[in-house]
Amino acid sequence: MTEPSKVIHVRNVGHEISENDLLQLFQPFGVITKLVMLRAKNQALLQMQDVPSAVNALQFYANIQPSIRGRNVYVQFSSHQELTTMDQSQGRGDEPNRILLVTIHHMLYPITVDVLYQVFSPHGSVEKIVTFQKSAGFQALIQYQSRQSAVMARSTLQGRNIYDGCCQLDIQFSNLDELQVNYNNERSRDFTNPNLPTEQKGRPSQPGYGDAGNMYAAQGSGASAVGFPQMSNAAAISAAFGGGLPPGITGTNDRCTVLVSNLNPDRIDEDKLFNLFSIYGNILRIKLLRNKPDHALIQMGDGFQAELAVHFLKGAMLFEKRLEVNFSKHPNITQGADTHEYISSNLNRFNRNAAKNYRYCCSPTKMIHLSTLPQDITEEDIVNLVEEHGIIVNCKVFEMNGKKQALVQFENEEQATEALVCKHASTLSGSVIRISFSQLQNI
Repeated sequence: MTEPSKVIHVRNVGHEISENDLLQLFQPFGVITKLVMLRAKNQALLQMQDVPSAVNALQFYANIQPSIRGRNVYVQFSSHQELTTMDQSQGRGDEPNRILLVTIHHMLYPITVDVLYQVFSPHGSVEKIVTFQKSAGFQALIQYQSRQSAVMARSTLQGRNIYDGCCQLDIQFSNLDELQVNYNNERSRDFTNPNLPTEQKGRPSQPGYGDAGNMYAAQGSGASAVGFPQMSNAAAISAAFGGGLPPGITGTNDRCTVLVSNLNPDRIDEDKLFNLFSIYGNILRIKLLRNKPDHALIQMGDGFQAELAVHFLKGAMLFEKRLEVNFSKHPNITQGADTHEYISSNLNRFNRNAAKNYRYCCSPTKMIHLSTLPQDITEEDIVNLVEEHGIIVNCKVFEMNGKKQALVQFENEEQATEALVCKHASTLSGSVIRISFSQLQNI
């Protein structure tokens, strides 16, 4: 057993587990001063303010298995007595300097020079910004005209989120005396020299950020924060998928309307189609074709969302039929008596938390995730709600951030898809239930 330390080592930290999830797990035991996610190893290091707080946490979880989002995590004392989250070669901690080293944790949205400028410029004259990717995560060096401005910015912004619930700022003073900026683009900028070139010829964009985030810069915003700029819809998608696009997604489609065929006309309706396709984007309108009762047109919020729907739902099984999903030759669906409008529906999933919802886009799985449940919900209630749709292998009710949620594992993907299509947005004890597919393999 490693000797007690205020640093806790957490294992089996899956990709679905966020920094906030870990904070929720340990905050009852004391102040958390630092948190480092080791994504490549599915691990995390978390530093409490003192050793007794860490001891209390580990004693508690020695008797109760800690679990996050249905996944068991394993905790022990770290061999480290202290955590250093900054890059030692560039940061010097608390000795004031006009250049700040900024590390961004829990980064759900791409961060560009323009975003950083809007965050840091209210505190003084920003001369230069350079961004880069390091083992500690996405980082930036920000040079102010005066040391006083840098001190003020650090004291005001340290620990704050750029966007609601994500992109947390960890700010140190750099040991550099002057930033060298060669190009003015979204990754670096010298505000004192606007005549620098935008890019060296033939130089690739920084992997994970840049081009993918700008494909649809003119389209609707995905997420916003008070006082900070809005992110484009595709930027949120790109960030949610790790900075790039999922395999098979081109990002070039501009057709918003999808044609679905081989539906089961005896069991399908517009609301059930909405429940399924709204996983991949906002729905504007849906039309079942009178002359072809097994066909339907679905107009998505934009071409990117339509491409996600086609990619992930082509060949999915629903009501004993294998769906055929393709782009329609019709650019949109005209309003009419046989057209169902969803453009203003508050059940559209992408009006808020866009990046979070894009992160959950996947082909149908055997597991569904239920949220916005009544606080007194039981596993028996969940089973009673969905058991008509197939054989339930496992079911678990759990609490996250004080809210009840559940996972239900069916025997196969078709049964889970039917449960989602029929029970999403249904009401249980006054709560409107939200259902999506979970990418967990088991509960």
